[in-house]
Amino acid sequence: MVAPEKEQSWIPKIFRKKICTTFIVDLSDPGGNLCQCGRSRSVHPSVAVEDAFGAAVVTVWDSDVHTTEKPTDAYGDLEFLGAGRRPSNFLRLSDRTDPATIYSLVTRTWGFRAPNLVVSVLGGSGGPVLQTWLQDLLRRGLVRAAQSTGAWIVTGGLHTGIGRHVGVAVRDHQTASTGGSKVVAMGVAPWGVVRNRDTLTNPKGSFPAKYRWRGDPEDGVEFPLDYNYSAFFLVDDGTHGRAGGEDRFRLRFESYVAQQKTGVGGTGIDIPVLLLLIDGDERMLKRIEDATQAQLPCLLVAGSGGAADCLAETLEDSLAPGSGGTRRGEARDRIRRFFPKGDPEVLQAQVERIMTQKELLTVYSSEDGSEEFETIVLKALVNACGSSEASAYLDELRLAVAWNRVDIAQSELFRGDIQWRSFHLEASLMDALLNDRPEFVRLLISHGLSLGHFLTPVRLAQLYSAAPAHSLIRSLLDQAAHGAATKAPGPKGGAELQPPQVGQVLRTLLGETCAPKYPAVNARDPHTGKGGRESVCLLSDWATSEPALEASFGQAPWSDLLLWALLLNRAQMAMYFWEMGSNAVSSALGACLLLRVMARQETEAEEAARRKELAAKFESMGVDLFGECYRSSEKRASRLLLRRCPLWGDATCLQLAMQADARAFFAQDGVQSLLTQKWWGEMDSTTPTWALVLAFFCPPLIYTNLIAFRKPEEEATQKNPDIDMDGGINGEGPIGPKDSPEKVQQPGRGGRGGRCSGRRCLRRWSRFWGSPVTAFLGNVVSYLLFLLLFARVLLLDFQPGPPRAWELLLYVWAFTLLCEELRQGLGGGWGSLASGGPRPGHVPLRRRLQLYLADAWNQCDLLALTCFLLGVGCRLTLGLYDLGRTVLCLDFMIFTLRLLHIFTVNKQLGPKIVIVSKMVKDVFFFLFFLGVWLVAYGVATEGLLRPQDRDLPSVLRRVFYRPYLQIFGQIPQEDMDVALMTPTNCSSEEGAWAQPLGPQAGSCVSLYANWLVVLLLIVFLLVANILLLNLLIAMFSYTFGKVQGNSDLYWKAQRYSLIREFHSRPALAPPLIVISHVRLLIRRLRRSRRSSTPASPAMEHFRVYLSKEAERTLLTWESVQKESFLLARARNKRDSDSERLKRTSQKVDLALKQLGQIREYDKRLKGLEREVQHCSRVLDWVAENLSRSAMLPPGGPPPPSRPGSKD
Repeated sequence: MVAPEKEQSWIPKIFRKKICTTFIVDLSDPGGNLCQCGRSRSVHPSVAVEDAFGAAVVTVWDSDVHTTEKPTDAYGDLEFLGAGRRPSNFLRLSDRTDPATIYSLVTRTWGFRAPNLVVSVLGGSGGPVLQTWLQDLLRRGLVRAAQSTGAWIVTGGLHTGIGRHVGVAVRDHQTASTGGSKVVAMGVAPWGVVRNRDTLTNPKGSFPAKYRWRGDPEDGVEFPLDYNYSAFFLVDDGTHGRAGGEDRFRLRFESYVAQQKTGVGGTGIDIPVLLLLIDGDERMLKRIEDATQAQLPCLLVAGSGGAADCLAETLEDSLAPGSGGTRRGEARDRIRRFFPKGDPEVLQAQVERIMTQKELLTVYSSEDGSEEFETIVLKALVNACGSSEASAYLDELRLAVAWNRVDIAQSELFRGDIQWRSFHLEASLMDALLNDRPEFVRLLISHGLSLGHFLTPVRLAQLYSAAPAHSLIRSLLDQAAHGAATKAPGPKGGAELQPPQVGQVLRTLLGETCAPKYPAVNARDPHTGKGGRESVCLLSDWATSEPALEASFGQAPWSDLLLWALLLNRAQMAMYFWEMGSNAVSSALGACLLLRVMARQETEAEEAARRKELAAKFESMGVDLFGECYRSSEKRASRLLLRRCPLWGDATCLQLAMQADARAFFAQDGVQSLLTQKWWGEMDSTTPTWALVLAFFCPPLIYTNLIAFRKPEEEATQKNPDIDMDGGINGEGPIGPKDSPEKVQQPGRGGRGGRCSGRRCLRRWSRFWGSPVTAFLGNVVSYLLFLLLFARVLLLDFQPGPPRAWELLLYVWAFTLLCEELRQGLGGGWGSLASGGPRPGHVPLRRRLQLYLADAWNQCDLLALTCFLLGVGCRLTLGLYDLGRTVLCLDFMIFTLRLLHIFTVNKQLGPKIVIVSKMVKDVFFFLFFLGVWLVAYGVATEGLLRPQDRDLPSVLRRVFYRPYLQIFGQIPQEDMDVALMTPTNCSSEEGAWAQPLGPQAGSCVSLYANWLVVLLLIVFLLVANILLLNLLIAMFSYTFGKVQGNSDLYWKAQRYSLIREFHSRPALAPPLIVISHVRLLIRRLRRSRRSSTPASPAMEHFRVYLSKEAERTLLTWESVQKESFLLARARNKRDSDSERLKRTSQKVDLALKQLGQIREYDKRLKGLEREVQHCSRVLDWVAENLSRSAMLPPGGPPPPSRPGSKD
């Protein structure tokens, strides 16, 4: 904070000191050797003493007339000897110094931050002991508020009076505080009363000046500086030993600061300045009068004594009923009581002038309760406004936002008497967003702020600029901005804030599938933005190109702010914006996905944990809300699951949930009901499995009552004119909008049994074979036949020479499997999870391949087919027949393991597969520990037993293979224990050797240290069989218990993946699937020739496409269900014990506040009662004297009797 010496060398050129140039005799000095400036004749310059004529004419010394200014000689750093704290800044300056230069010195050279508030503490001399409640007010109120709000505390800065008590409070608070910013306390002291000021003088500055602040006797004239202050302004008005010379400069400085603004570059609110009066002598009345004339609010601490109590009582009397000229005598008596040495007339005139600005005065006393000091200050500033215009309260509102005191804003600024307009609240809303004040955001928006007019690209860029410098989102934004700058040069000149590349960041995190799509500038294609660059502005710009978007409903600003809050991890903000926006279910799942993706990339553990926690909250909200929707309407809830959401890259809720790994979402009845319906296709889900198997192997049974199809009402609902749902043969897409009406089943047809006409028979045939469950059954049978064929070829027909018929059939079958895998990987836009847009091919090839390879079973398929091609290639190559056979044998194992994927459809076996896959990860950790221990033991024992063996294959076999078998109990004692061997000289090398028994015994064994080999064997078996194996069992048990407890969630999530896979597969199974592939290819080529436009959106799978009106109706219904859900949630929260205790506490506080008001009214009534009694006694006295006087004629009527008196 302290600037180097060379950076302050300019100070003497700007700042001045004052020297008395005219000696005017002080008449109170009997010797005539003392000037009215307080200095003796000897210390005055010769010019001041020689002008005897001028001194004789002038009788009153004036600082502005009888002094001259010279460069200051006291500035720099001040080190308090023995204080043990950092040096403070100090400066000697003239009382006529421009406050602007001082403010610039403090904020630029000395490095203090511009304040959010300035509290100027005034008071009397005060004793060494302060009342306890005043100490608490200073320490717990003033100093803590200064730290939390970034305020400056300005006092006299001397180690006496109220300045000393403030210094003690600052010291105690900073000693107890373990973090946060330091409290900035500044002292404005008169130079002439500073003790040991000579040690501060140095024309070149002191860096630092050694200051002795204790140890000198007290004289009551000079006082030391207090060591708890950060900066000192030593105001020189030319006097010595006289206080008050700093008042004029201090008032000018505080008035100047009140005209400055906070924030970067002075773009914030006006800095509020508040005078805090504690006690005080009669000189403080003049100080308060000057402050009120300068329109500075004042806070009077009643009960502290002196001027504070005098003004508090006067203000109370002026507000009481019946106040007027009759109390002038009481006011004079009050002045004499508080200031017995002052002139009552002058002081009363000052008090009356202060009361003309009584709206600037606020009284606080210990009876007001334990209100925080921020509340007191803000109330004082609000009272000082005294207007009903909202523009007069803008700074106070922004100050409440800065202090995060929404309760004060509600009670003082939003009471209904201030007419707030939307543009009045925009600056405060910006502050609330930047400073993470969710309660203020709710408050401001609830009072009429228009978010659509508020959120502009410039403001959105400012919001993203609030991201911390080293955060994840900041690094992502910088990378996106750097990439955009290298691709396209930015505009020339201008330091404007560039809009953030939010769209690029979201694509980096979520990919093309689920990332929100921002509009394109001058784009021809509203979906891809081709023909123009992507806009980095608002999602609301889509309103002109996508009327079906939420922007058309006025909800786009909420989406922009939701994304901003999620990226910056503002939990409460994100939850509020989600509550206010539309697309509630999809937005909750999208938020969960985004947060979990960012949590995986976070480097800070705490930040990642907070993102995971918030993601879990959004998943829970999405689950509960969809459950509410499903209970309201099953049909609309199904549409909600299949509807594409433009905000999240045209992805559906099911896709978002799958990407976010939201298993709890799939476990809901509504999702499972839809999946069951999709699984059975056009057939009734109540059809028995055995009937399905019989019809599969005996197709004529399809036309009997054995196979049931859905009722016509359900089909009519599915084929609603407003909904184009997919319903055609799997792999060929649903019925398009151009299909003839005859292709759609008419009401009254279908159902169970009955006669079978030609058209109806054909439809029942296509519906049966087009159902995913039938396709699954066909693929299972086909795959089992493929494995049987593969096994027969390997065991019986795989011979050298040309391939035989069964082997060629196997090659053809495997080729059809390869074609299907290519269709799944390359045709991502035709209904797989990669469906990110309204047509096939919309998702880039790289993204489709990434999504395809993300599935472990697809990786298994590719590995199996790759090994198969490698084995066939080796088999057909001369000399590599045996290698090919080996590869194909291993490949058969991979194909057989692939059969496990079929069992995921089973509720009992599906979770077990997940358990096995997770246990495989545990095995890798176990093998790591086992491998380390096995190598250590194997190398040690082999080196001890056979040091002369040079056969590397046999050595490696005994090092790795033999210890592994020993774990399972195969311990060759005859090869390790020399007690079981025959001692013989079987080696030409020196030493004792033994020959193992048996033909397979091996080479000679050394007899040296054979006991150590036995000991190592015991330790190896102990660690491997007991420690490591039990560790593996414990890991398996933990994994099993963890997955088994959530087996239902795992199975239902797996069920969706399986159903989605077979829903998009062709109806024919390999090897006949090649027919469907050829048909799809022909349809694709014919469609591309017919038109260059994209394919119909109806080609998508697991999607529903609504008309604009139907989508609007669905979103409105979802919003209504969300409101009902939030109301029920708020009701449950309100009925909780914690909320009840909170409301009870608030009621008790309100009751105590009302009791305080009643006590105040009672006090006033007692005062009025005393006045009435006094008036009654005066009237009795008047009546009695009149009755005795001769003024009344004799025989007149008697005076009236008192009411209620008895005759």
